[in-house]
Amino acid sequence: MSTARLCPGCDLPVMPQVTQRGHSAYCPRCNTRLYRGGVSHFSSELAIAMTCLILFIPAHFFPLITIRLFGVMIPATLPSGTLTLASDFPAVAILILFCSTIAPLLVSLSVVSAQVGLKLKHFRLFRTSLWMIEHLKYWAMFDVFLVSLGISCFKVQDYADIYVGPGLYSLVLLQILMSLLITRISVNRYWEAWKPETDHKTNELEVHCHTCHLTQAHAESCVRCASSLYHRMPYSIQKTWAYLIAAAVFIFPANLFPISIFLNNGKRVEDTIFSGVASLIQSDMAGIAIIIFVASIVVPAAKILGLAFILLTIQFKREVNHLQRMKLYRVIQWIGKWSMMDLFVISLMVALIDRDQILDFTPGPGAIAFGVVVVLTMLSAESLDSRLIWDNYEQRT
Repeated sequence: MSTARLCPGCDLPVMPQVTQRGHSAYCPRCNTRLYRGGVSHFSSELAIAMTCLILFIPAHFFPLITIRLFGVMIPATLPSGTLTLASDFPAVAILILFCSTIAPLLVSLSVVSAQVGLKLKHFRLFRTSLWMIEHLKYWAMFDVFLVSLGISCFKVQDYADIYVGPGLYSLVLLQILMSLLITRISVNRYWEAWKPETDHKTNELEVHCHTCHLTQAHAESCVRCASSLYHRMPYSIQKTWAYLIAAAVFIFPANLFPISIFLNNGKRVEDTIFSGVASLIQSDMAGIAIIIFVASIVVPAAKILGLAFILLTIQFKREVNHLQRMKLYRVIQWIGKWSMMDLFVISLMVALIDRDQILDFTPGPGAIAFGVVVVLTMLSAESLDSRLIWDNYEQRT
């Protein structure tokens, strides 16, 4: 039995060797991690996941911050902005709730259920749990929410006194543990614990299973997890183009229509993303303005242009700069979630500033289009099969 495998990033047949304890093995061509070094400690991952689940309660039900506005104490919990938006902007509220609560909660629960499925040998529970971990970890955005909370505090400091609540300490600790959990989790190790790679004896390295990451001879379904097998993700380019073109269409109303409406003593101010950045600069908040400009304008546009560039180079069969394109693709995957910052800021401002005609803050129609852009750009990055970048690499060499 050969322990060689196809790299999931570029399809290169490799024989990974971890020579030192704790060191991982990486593909020599695209630098994708093939094996994680060290010893598996499922019990520690279970402990972290259980601690995260416990911290969800104070992080969501205790106030993150409390402001004193016109003599009234107004608390802001993590879901309060979502509940306020739900009646008038249900789509935006669902997206914010999913990224700030549902996705991280499901990731933590899936770690627990994966270990339960492994112990009880319950295949469907085990497989579903690992699928959710692998696909939802990019949508868990406590880090983005915390940065958005800081920006919201800067925005309201001229109108109100700000007090830190107990929920904020829980949320910070929860984010630290979630980052540690996502960093430690290895889906490959769980599948190896379910059924080791060495149990499937074959010297035919033809196809890589995208569910359990087993390299095997080509067949209709995987011998370990029963998932459908394919050399490349079906219709990957078509799906990515569809998401990308739709995102490019929605990015215009997202930037041209007001994303927020601020009412101050009867004076109505409608801000687009650009005008909001400009007003922050005029208010001597250049640092916050730069963060919003990068996250809300530069990042979505850069993702669309970057993915379009990668798709065009694939379709025109470019034979150079494969590694640079792979690095660009990984950067696009990583930065995608930071575009949610503006929507998180809106949800927090809605929760904090609600004094009817005296002082009020509501989303504008641009917020809906912006939320669509965020979702579509993230889905486009997920739908692209990175191995397509490398398909003509051998032709060049």
